[in-house]
Amino acid sequence: MKRLLPLLLILPLAGFRPAPLPPPVAQDGPVRMTLVDRDRGTELRSYPADGQRWVAGDRGHRYAVRLYNDSPRRVLVVLSVDGINAISGEEANPSQTGYVLNPGQRADITGWRKSQDEVAQFVFSSPGNSYASRTGRPDNVGVIGIAVFNERTQWRPEPRPILRRPASPAPMAEASAAADSSARASRAEGYAAKSQAPALGTGHGDRETSQVRDTTFDRASRDPSYVSELRYDSARNLRARGIVLDAPSRLPREPQAFPNRYVPDPPSR
Repeated sequence: MKRLLPLLLILPLAGFRPAPLPPPVAQDGPVRMTLVDRDRGTELRSYPADGQRWVAGDRGHRYAVRLYNDSPRRVLVVLSVDGINAISGEEANPSQTGYVLNPGQRADITGWRKSQDEVAQFVFSSPGNSYASRTGRPDNVGVIGIAVFNERTQWRPEPRPILRRPASPAPMAEASAAADSSARASRAEGYAAKSQAPALGTGHGDRETSQVRDTTFDRASRDPSYVSELRYDSARNLRARGIVLDAPSRLPREPQAFPNRYVPDPPSR
């Protein structure tokens, strides 16, 4: 029997959708993922190292996972934060519930889903105070991932002629496999040499309004069409890995015609 999962459609703000900014590092999949420091109001730059992408966060700052659906179709995104499904709180697995994005939609996921109207904010915390550690699951603190699924369509492609190619000689295949294994081992050794305890995790912050609604989505396949991961840690730990970070003076804030998006609170009496 097919198990139906609650899938959530993100509701955009009516009449207001800021123009999306391109992420610093291009990705090849249908959905791009970046992190946004909500206290600074900036999209955090990611840095490639050891075959992964790294982001430097500041402890105590709220952040959001920003998703761009660059495809011309709806997609389902299962979001994992520190190895935990950000909607259900289960140990994350691609088969679980997720967010459905419309074609071209940009969405900011700002916290752990508590209901259809509320989330607990994502906050950079110490690893020990992360939600994953406090619930006894600290093994994957410091990584955020997405598993993207395409939607099943009703049409069927016309059959194409089958091209038969000669099989590659076995010795060459074995040599290629051995080279790949050696390269993976070399990367693992280099990573282990620079590996150290993470300085950041994701805490369970204050609650705030974030509205979604249930929707239906028929996955085109059991396995995701695209998986992406983003590692995060303190700037100090990233430098210890040999990652050169841009100094704030080299990233000046551009002037904005409309710097205030929302109504501020009045002065206290």
